[in-house]
Amino acid sequence: MQFLASYLLPLSALLLPAHGHTLNNAIPPSQDPWYKAPPGFESAAPGTIFRIRPDPSNITAVVSAAAAYNILFRTTDTRYRPSWAVTTLLLPKSPIGAKSNGTKSGDGKAALLSYQIPYNTADVDASPSYILSTVLAEEFLGNPPFTDGIVEALSRGWYVNVPDFEGPLASFAAGPQEGYAVLDSVRAALSSDPFPSTLEETRYAMWGYSGGSIASTFAAELQASYAQELDFAGAAIGGLVPNVTTIFSDPRSIVSGLIPAGLLGLTSQYPEAREFLLGQLKTEGPYNITGFLATLHLNVDEALVHYTGQNFEEYFVNGLDAVFKAPELARVFGNNGYQGYHGIPQMPVFAYKAIKDDATAGIADSDEVISRYCGVGANILYHRNSIGGHTDELINGAPRALDFLAAALDGSFAEKYNTTGCTWVDVAVNITASAIA
Repeated sequence: MQFLASYLLPLSALLLPAHGHTLNNAIPPSQDPWYKAPPGFESAAPGTIFRIRPDPSNITAVVSAAAAYNILFRTTDTRYRPSWAVTTLLLPKSPIGAKSNGTKSGDGKAALLSYQIPYNTADVDASPSYILSTVLAEEFLGNPPFTDGIVEALSRGWYVNVPDFEGPLASFAAGPQEGYAVLDSVRAALSSDPFPSTLEETRYAMWGYSGGSIASTFAAELQASYAQELDFAGAAIGGLVPNVTTIFSDPRSIVSGLIPAGLLGLTSQYPEAREFLLGQLKTEGPYNITGFLATLHLNVDEALVHYTGQNFEEYFVNGLDAVFKAPELARVFGNNGYQGYHGIPQMPVFAYKAIKDDATAGIADSDEVISRYCGVGANILYHRNSIGGHTDELINGAPRALDFLAAALDGSFAEKYNTTGCTWVDVAVNITASAIA
């Protein structure tokens, strides 16, 4: 299956270098006025489309889509203030539910997948809408392109929504910001002229892994209070990150290169917290504020490579642990970094994670948040894989996620899955190319 090959990516290759590539007619978001919200945008309702354009790159050729559009829309930031974001809507060549010879296939409902890419960066110029057609469409160290996942979804006849959920400040790991942007991107996609069906004529679902799971989980939690009109058919959430501090407080983990981007992303909308954070960084020596801020111009792959082998304790005057214990940052972490406190998913959820996940300190936090959801009536299928780690489960979980999403989007969910309650399953799945014990 071609799609599965796209999951043979090491964690550091989830997003490929954004610099030094020609993007046809695309302009970096930081330089492109199209990405700026119009005057008076604050008064618009969340999900309102401000402008739409054909995607300026050649993404349609890369993923074999009928058409692709960038949509600028109104959303809400992590401090609950009016903001904006961009999403890319891709149209399949043979959509399910489309009219054929005057009749509609199946029950006539279209399918939309909101696909949250784990772009994990504090650099707005590494947003998916800008690099989807080139950086994410290239092989990296022999690994296939990330866009193969979009190819798979389009081949199934699904419309695909790919939001820049970090927003205009690249607020990586700011949970509410990401969740609101996902919900509003779905609102915008469904109400856009290129989308041929109405809300009532469409089934829609979410999918996100790792950093993409943060956005997807917060969207699932916030939907009931923020976007009551949206009735998601399902959500597949893999490599859960219920507590981002478990990642950003470990100076030597396999993803410690994301610490600068994570802390800068979390404080991007809190000026006083950002000022405190910067004041904790050393100004001299090999590990100093200049090196820390370099992440503002790095995508996730570049950051992981750039900071390889570095001990982030060395960047801070009082060490990294002091930053996470500082009262000046407590509100930021509390508002943005913890799942399970913003609402309960109302849609069926497929959650999957490796028991020995080596990027998020294991599975205990995920067990806890799933238990919290289940205790108040959520409908969740939870797979705990005894084989592999974080990157392996990206590969191993993909077929099960796709099966779940397909059932949700084609109307057969009730025939194949429990529609009430929670089901915990310990699995032992290994379809990776590596020999995993």
